Amino acid sequence: MMRLWPGGVPLRLRIFFRGAFLLLALATVALALSVLREEKQLSYRGYRDLFERSVAQITSRLQHPTGQLALLNPAAGGTPVTPLRPLVLPFSALDFDDKAKAQQAVEMAGCLVQYPDQAQLCVSVGNNPSAGGFLYLVGAFVSGPLVEHAIGDLDLSTAHRLHVEVRLRGRVYRWLAPLETPVPRRASAVHGRLTGFEEDEQGVPSHRPNKEFRGWLWQDARCAQPAVVTPECPKRSFYSVRLPVEVFREDLYGATPVVWPPTDLAAVRVHVLVLGPGDDAVLFDSGRPGATAPFALDDLESALVPGERLQIRALERAGPREVALLRRPEDESPDPPSLIGRVIRRLPVAGYDQPPAAHERIATPRGDYGLEFTGDVHGVDRELALVAGRLYGFVAAMLAAILLTWLAIEARIIRRITVLTRKAAAVGQSVHRAGGLVEHDLASLRGRDELGLLAGVFADLLQRVNEDLKREQIRADQEKDLWHAVGHEIRAPLQSLLALHPGRDDPSRRYIERMRQAVRVLYGGAPPSEAILSAALDVSTLDAREFLRHVARNAADAGISGVEFSDGGGPLVVRADEHSLEDVITHVLTNAERYRRSGTPIRVSLVSDGGTARIRIHNEGPPIDARLLERIFEYGVSDAPDNGAAGRRGQGLFVAKTYMAKMGGTIAAANVADGVEFTLTLRTA
Repeated sequence: MMRLWPGGVPLRLRIFFRGAFLLLALATVALALSVLREEKQLSYRGYRDLFERSVAQITSRLQHPTGQLALLNPAAGGTPVTPLRPLVLPFSALDFDDKAKAQQAVEMAGCLVQYPDQAQLCVSVGNNPSAGGFLYLVGAFVSGPLVEHAIGDLDLSTAHRLHVEVRLRGRVYRWLAPLETPVPRRASAVHGRLTGFEEDEQGVPSHRPNKEFRGWLWQDARCAQPAVVTPECPKRSFYSVRLPVEVFREDLYGATPVVWPPTDLAAVRVHVLVLGPGDDAVLFDSGRPGATAPFALDDLESALVPGERLQIRALERAGPREVALLRRPEDESPDPPSLIGRVIRRLPVAGYDQPPAAHERIATPRGDYGLEFTGDVHGVDRELALVAGRLYGFVAAMLAAILLTWLAIEARIIRRITVLTRKAAAVGQSVHRAGGLVEHDLASLRGRDELGLLAGVFADLLQRVNEDLKREQIRADQEKDLWHAVGHEIRAPLQSLLALHPGRDDPSRRYIERMRQAVRVLYGGAPPSEAILSAALDVSTLDAREFLRHVARNAADAGISGVEFSDGGGPLVVRADEHSLEDVITHVLTNAERYRRSGTPIRVSLVSDGGTARIRIHNEGPPIDARLLERIFEYGVSDAPDNGAAGRRGQGLFVAKTYMAKMGGTIAAANVADGVEFTLTLRTA
């Protein structure tokens, strides 16, 4: 019968339906997790590619002279653009006498500070101390036609001129350099020399130029605005100057070891003015607002993804020295909900637990630099949270549909099946408890659907079973009366036979006593199984070894030949009922006689093990069917196809098991290598 939950709910049916819906819900969740895992894997792979491209881009940028300029001047990015500070060039020196070379060098190095109105200026020093302690000024501005200074004229304000002021270590250096053209001007282009005159503290220039001050000024022949072409149109001018700095030269040629670039280079302040003819005609001022600084290490942050980190170290002999630590701030977008975030983090993706990292090395004229890139995958989680948010609604809708469907089936189908199953279980319990049926009203379950038809068929079946049970009870009562009559008729002849064999040692008397006991047991009550179970045995002591010898000698008289008892030992007293024990052994021997191989003996042996005695009965023949091995001792179990017709009612082994239990013993059967062996266990006295 189907197992039930408390209250009559059918267990298997509940497990089936609820398991099916549970699997459907799990499949929906698993599908969503699979999609999320695939998206996470794709996002992580895309981030790895982006990270590698970013590493390659930054490394390539730092290998360029522009990047090397930033590496050689790490502090330039954290200071104001003006006043100007000299930068260390990735070149040993500048060829300031050649316009093309000087312009190409500063543009390639990216040291130009950009000003409004197309003005530019680069203040720098070479990275090689052997080039001398000079400052290089390379710049450009837009102005009208240039006016040259006449050589020998003491009034320098009548020409275009360059004014430079350098402050360092408490000293101030000033130069005023007017434009001079030692050769006649060709066409509209101007190529002149800037002659430098030192100024004193009151700003009065000296009468003699400084020979170490060297500079050049070029003006293009083309107009700065091609749409306006006139002889007086503004044109682009380019200048290149080398300034002698006495403090630097003292350091280079002093007694102390040379340190280049100077450690206080960032403290140097440079101010450059381009003046036109007149006292107040300022064409360019390096301190004017709106200047744009050249490329610096801080600008690399824009190439990093939020959360990524770049650590730059100078690889020196004394050990790595940190130059810059760049980290782009993480995205301020809110983190995903805690539950979705935990689910995303637990999705297995190879390599996701360790953030991507890379190491690169940059060689510069001043030494090597190590780059250490560290990625951050938290941005991937935030992107996945958007996908998870879209999937969340879909999964919630699917789970809600599954839940509603399950509730509908529970209310419409499972409830009615539960009622029907509960009534069927109550019928089964009433049959086992009272032996008859209790009437149940199934009219409320009848209907036109499948369950209604099933309830109607079940009601009709109950009525037929009830009628069959009534007929079976009538037949059993008639059989009981018949067995009582048969027993009454047998008792009288047995009593007469007992009188003909009065001797206690007479073997015939022994079998008559057994027959009388069987009649008392079987026909004193009915049915036979109940009579056998209710029989009372007179348990006493007997010598099991002598008893088995007697049974083996007289087995042929009972139609069982070839019984051999392995006799070897003294008396072994056990607790048993003599007649009942003989019935048990006879039933087992009869069973062995029926199945043993023709011509083979039936071997009986007796062994003692502490407080128990074991009787083994072995016959050679076919094994017992494995399906019947545990049921052969039940009443009515027999392998004969005409069960009951030829006297085989499956009663002998049932009697043997029942009698052994009443004597405090056990009986068991087992298939052995060459046949079957029964083992009877009794307690020793």
